[in-house]
Amino acid sequence: MTRHRVSHGSNYGIRYVNGANIQGTAVKTPYTIREEPVGTAKHVRIVGIGAGASGINMIRTLRRNLVNYEHVIYEKNDKVGGTWFENRYPGCRCDVPSHNYQFSWRPNHEWSNFFSPSAEIGQYLNRVCEEEHMMDTIKTRHKVVGAWWDEDRGLWDLSILNLETGEEFRDQANFLVDASGILNFQGDLVHTASWPKDFDHANKTVAVIGNGSSGIQLLPAIQPDVKKLYHFVRTPTWIIPPRIMSMMVMGGPAKSILGEIELDEKENFTQRQIEKFKTDPAFYRRFVKIIEQDINGAFPLVLNGGPVQKFATAGVVQYMTAALGGDEKLCKALVPQFPLGCRRITPAPGYLEALRAPNTEVVTEPIAAIVPEGIQLESGEIIKLDAIICATGFDNSFVPRFPIVGRRGNVQDIMRADKPKGYMSCALAGVPNYFNFFGPNAPIGHGSVFTLSEHIARYIARAILKCQVEGIKALAPSDEAVADYNEHVAAFMPRTAWSAPCKSWFKGGREDGPVTALHPGSRLHFFHMLERFRGEDWDYVYDNPARNRFHYLGNGFSTKELDPEGDSTWYLEEEADRL
Repeated sequence: MTRHRVSHGSNYGIRYVNGANIQGTAVKTPYTIREEPVGTAKHVRIVGIGAGASGINMIRTLRRNLVNYEHVIYEKNDKVGGTWFENRYPGCRCDVPSHNYQFSWRPNHEWSNFFSPSAEIGQYLNRVCEEEHMMDTIKTRHKVVGAWWDEDRGLWDLSILNLETGEEFRDQANFLVDASGILNFQGDLVHTASWPKDFDHANKTVAVIGNGSSGIQLLPAIQPDVKKLYHFVRTPTWIIPPRIMSMMVMGGPAKSILGEIELDEKENFTQRQIEKFKTDPAFYRRFVKIIEQDINGAFPLVLNGGPVQKFATAGVVQYMTAALGGDEKLCKALVPQFPLGCRRITPAPGYLEALRAPNTEVVTEPIAAIVPEGIQLESGEIIKLDAIICATGFDNSFVPRFPIVGRRGNVQDIMRADKPKGYMSCALAGVPNYFNFFGPNAPIGHGSVFTLSEHIARYIARAILKCQVEGIKALAPSDEAVADYNEHVAAFMPRTAWSAPCKSWFKGGREDGPVTALHPGSRLHFFHMLERFRGEDWDYVYDNPARNRFHYLGNGFSTKELDPEGDSTWYLEEEADRL
């Protein structure tokens, strides 16, 4: 039986020659020259999952960098926007400054507020898709329900459900790009991630379960209108002062320009300020870059025992204590003892003040059950409610929402069985031609996902382009590379507050354990890491029958000399000697 293996000694590139079972006999397929110039890109089909910010940006990145390809995105929702389509609860907004929570290639000078409300971000994403003519690539109300890798064909077989018709059909792809990111109760049960348009909370007795980023935005938005509000808190959380105040106190780069920005008491930009953003491009560019510098400089906050963390912790404790009016019970329930940054650091204007309102009660006793009347506590007490709002977070296990069957079986089973491990957050060992945004140990807590997505998309595009022009049928990160990368992650994380004992989605909802949700370094560290495609970390299977890695060299000519519109003496330009 003659076998052809991928490089690096992997077992996943085995091929049988002409279907023959010739054990112990070596059969070499004759090598022939590829009659095309080096640089010729083969045709590929790319299927994307999800049309949030990452999926939308992927369309543009592929358009700018690839030729001879087709691309379709399946989006399960009625519209594009991802989380900004799904999250519509009162008070929902981004906690990253608006002008830095946008595509670098599509600035919006007209954001209404320093921190954009969710509806405005959703409108921005829809407008980008329409004006950039992206909707012909996106199929809304289509849900990927299964993906199976075919080694012989080097293709993904996909099962797609049309949510309008109920029809399930098959598709296939050379590359799969995944940008996807309860109870018996007689009253209204609502989750912040699926807020009903017709839900009316006014004059009701309402429970808000959870004090993560969704819960602390929602609570002050509904507190004035409800009859009674019970806030169930399991774990304290750090609530930092309003972000603009924090920027000024920390003395970072933003302090130098915030004094030049006109805002009202609700942090809305004045109309004069918006006009200046539109008519003074140099000022606007300086503003965006300085705020970005400030965001990039936040990493020292989470380094254990550092001076920045100590200074910030003292300031946040003082702020929270003052905002809670020094109430001993509330301070004990809400001011953490674990390090600043162990859980997500969140600004929440009005949240702490709303907890002191006469119609608000903070409950720290554990919930035993949801019962027809409301919520039963472990003590047996039943709190009678008209509505329960769950702001309890999301599944951070990295288990895909549907079967993805690679070389070693279903990724769902693999992720459930062991600590999630990926390669630079965007690929998995044993899962060829598959890329994902914000997989294990991605920098999801490091600032705007828009610019993060742009860097990840370029990295993915480089990998696909390499396959197109070098005759690569399949590629996947090697086991050795993934093991080495995760060894570094595990060794680095104890330096950070993320690994301290506290229940956090950074650790998959556990109090202790490995940090699986965050990148081991700063935001710029992540960008730097992705600048070059590390080809040595990958296993390859080649298109040509002889499995010769240099088959792509072709007939001796280059596409650079055969392109009538190209510059065949590019190497004489000044920029040619830059690495």
